[in-house]
Amino acid sequence: MKTKQENIFSSKTLTYFLQLADIMNYTQAAQILGITQPALTQQIKKLERTVGAPLFYSVGKKLHLSDAGYTMLDATHQIYETLNKATNEIQQSTSATQGEITIGILASIEDEVFDDFVIQYYKNNPDIIVSFHLLTRKEIWSELENNKIDLAIMYLPDESIKNWKPYESKKIFTEDLLFLHHNEKLSSKKKVRLQETIDNVWVTYPSDYYLDKTIKTIYQNQLVNLPKSVARFTSPTQILKFARATHAYSALPTSFLTAHPESKDLWTSHFDPEIKFDLSFVFRKDKDEIPRNEHFLNAFDEFLEEKDYMTRLKEINK
Repeated sequence: MKTKQENIFSSKTLTYFLQLADIMNYTQAAQILGITQPALTQQIKKLERTVGAPLFYSVGKKLHLSDAGYTMLDATHQIYETLNKATNEIQQSTSATQGEITIGILASIEDEVFDDFVIQYYKNNPDIIVSFHLLTRKEIWSELENNKIDLAIMYLPDESIKNWKPYESKKIFTEDLLFLHHNEKLSSKKKVRLQETIDNVWVTYPSDYYLDKTIKTIYQNQLVNLPKSVARFTSPTQILKFARATHAYSALPTSFLTAHPESKDLWTSHFDPEIKFDLSFVFRKDKDEIPRNEHFLNAFDEFLEEKDYMTRLKEINK
């Protein structure tokens, strides 16, 4: 027979509870967890019976944490923080040139510079295993929260994360978002006002992707109608292909457009106001003090000191 503590603090139960508390939607949380909604509901009900109080309640279709839920959430974060701290302390005694580094990279980021770096890094450090995982933003934060990845490569700032206390970041470079179009009237403009970009349909990222949310926030803050999206793709390559074939407007990062010369049959302009964000490493506090992670980050700094990020992108695609 399992004790009450074993029922409450099983890894699976806490993972399910944290995911639901983050998403506040049973269907979406179950999809992320890779289980059915009834299975998630059953696990939460089981946890509520164990602690003796409801952890969530609904108002209409909206889910909320109860007082007991907030207590459980705080306790769960403390548990994970303790376990992560213990893991870090153990790993800090390991070798700088042995072991495995697990990295989550935002799937929409141009990754060729990182690919080249990892090839060079392996040649110099054959006993380090580097595992790259292409992830969505939600998956990255979930993996960071559960200590399943050492480093994340992603865009910041990210307003969807409300608790930054456990995390640190290290900027790689500042990215510009460029407006893509076939509009000859705008072809000579280095900067295009937002109002000038909504006279045609767009192709965009899915609505929960970082860049789509960034675009929407800028337009809303400037009191400009949102672009009308007629197609959405997770890959910037797909977005570019659709924009070229249909003459739909779009927006893609400078790094991606630099890495793909086939985009030159499209005109590009900066937005007015400009849309900028930082490509950054993100990690839990003290993760950069683990010898192999510190060694990896320092080697990447040296890699960019030899040639900066954009120079490397241009050379790759000459």
